[in-house]
Amino acid sequence: MAPRSPDSAPRSGQPLLPRPGLWAVFCPLPSSNAESLDRLLPPVGTGRSPRKRTTSQCKSEPPLLRTSKRTIYTAGRPPWYNEHGTQSKEAFAIGLGGGSASGKTTVARMIIEALDVPWVVLLSMDSFYKVLTEQQQEQAAHNNFNFDHPDAFDFDLIISTLKKLKQGKSVKVPIYDFTTHSRKKDWKTLYGANVIIFEGIMAFADKTLLELLDMKIFVDTDSDIRLVRRLRRDISERGRDIEGVIKQYNKFVKPAFDQYIQPTMRLADIVVPRGSGNTVAIDLIVQHVHSQLEERKLRWDMAALASAHQCHPLPRTLSVLKSTPQVRGMHTIIRDKETSRDEFIFYSKRLMRLLIEHALSFLPFQDCVVQTPQGQDYAGKCYAGKQITGVSILRAGETMEPALRAVCKDVRIGTILIQTNQLTGEPELHYLRLPKDISDDHVILMDCTVSTGAAAMMAVRVLLDHDVPEDKIFLLSLLMAEMGVHSVAYAFPRVRIITTAVDKRVNDLFRIIPGIGNFGDRYFGTDAVPDGSDEEEPYTG
Repeated sequence: MAPRSPDSAPRSGQPLLPRPGLWAVFCPLPSSNAESLDRLLPPVGTGRSPRKRTTSQCKSEPPLLRTSKRTIYTAGRPPWYNEHGTQSKEAFAIGLGGGSASGKTTVARMIIEALDVPWVVLLSMDSFYKVLTEQQQEQAAHNNFNFDHPDAFDFDLIISTLKKLKQGKSVKVPIYDFTTHSRKKDWKTLYGANVIIFEGIMAFADKTLLELLDMKIFVDTDSDIRLVRRLRRDISERGRDIEGVIKQYNKFVKPAFDQYIQPTMRLADIVVPRGSGNTVAIDLIVQHVHSQLEERKLRWDMAALASAHQCHPLPRTLSVLKSTPQVRGMHTIIRDKETSRDEFIFYSKRLMRLLIEHALSFLPFQDCVVQTPQGQDYAGKCYAGKQITGVSILRAGETMEPALRAVCKDVRIGTILIQTNQLTGEPELHYLRLPKDISDDHVILMDCTVSTGAAAMMAVRVLLDHDVPEDKIFLLSLLMAEMGVHSVAYAFPRVRIITTAVDKRVNDLFRIIPGIGNFGDRYFGTDAVPDGSDEEEPYTG
């Protein structure tokens, strides 16, 4: 069906502007998004001249957005999960549409700063141009390929990426090079977050994509202003001349806006005239998003967690190192508050070595035959996996790395840092370094003590988000509380849990009783926390 001419119908929201002071326009959605899109989007064969993208290269968005008040992490993070290891509600997704140089990115950053949330994802549609065929490459080289048509974008990849981000999973996003009209070899990693902002000229041009957006905002900026911005940008940043910019705008950019972009304005929930200069509209948007985030807030309920598994038998996935007189003797030494730091380190290392050796016995092995120096066959066993990777939960988890390296030759090591938000009490992922292609490895996750299991659960969730199979994750700890064992096993029933001892209780502050004290402070010789925390890493749980 041919598109309806934008000139033949009033622009969406115009009747809702009774006075000049009302700048944020709330536009009701049509009764059927599908019918609207079928009416609005034209067929491929339009006969219009395409334009050439002249960007020298696609710069990936920085992972940090520094504002006057704070630093916001724009690469996102795996959001927190409840005691079942699942995410209660999906992230809030905002779609920002509008013409080229309308100020979409600026509006997005203003919204992020006003929201004052620490974790957010900025996803640009420019990353999702399709890979061109040789014929299309030739057309692009001669300015004959239309980069402003919906078919120029990989909507399947956009939709799958946004779905995973809303579910709190990590994604790989392509980096598009406009010089070669191709995707670069390296892709960037983004993580799910509390808020996802997706911006692009065709943000509302797909039915399935529209259904994923919780709020749709159209940035409506006067065409003369957009032209001035393009002139300034292309001349100063891309070495173009005025005549060439104006010619490109009249021949390619403006027709594309009229035919493909402006008609989708009626699909928006909110229209923002004047873009980033419309502070009233942005304030209204922020108020609405705040109310939605309040409804979706995820809290870690330690009290509920503590009572959830009382009187339950220990799970079958738990393996405790046999309590021989030697093992019990080492526990006696490291639990004694009078033990010196040197003695504490020495016997902790011995226990770590025994724990690692015990854990390796649960790896898959297969039959193999070797020949001895005497020329005889020996029927033995060999590791049946691809590779072993160790991941330590900072800070005390890294003390187990030497023991792992001592028994696993050429083992790869990754690290995770989890800290508590002092305002919300929620654990947050602040640092992550994992080896490449970890999804095929058996992963040994190391943390010296586990009380509530909160940090361990988040670390497991991070590994799952990186496509590590649950049954290939081994959680190792010198000491665990029954509460932590149950929590991890209930959320992730296929994770193998291995420790040298399990204590029955945690106190009101969720410290292991009788416990071992703050392992990190005792091992590294740092000052102890006044309440005598059992937790070695920055997250108390």
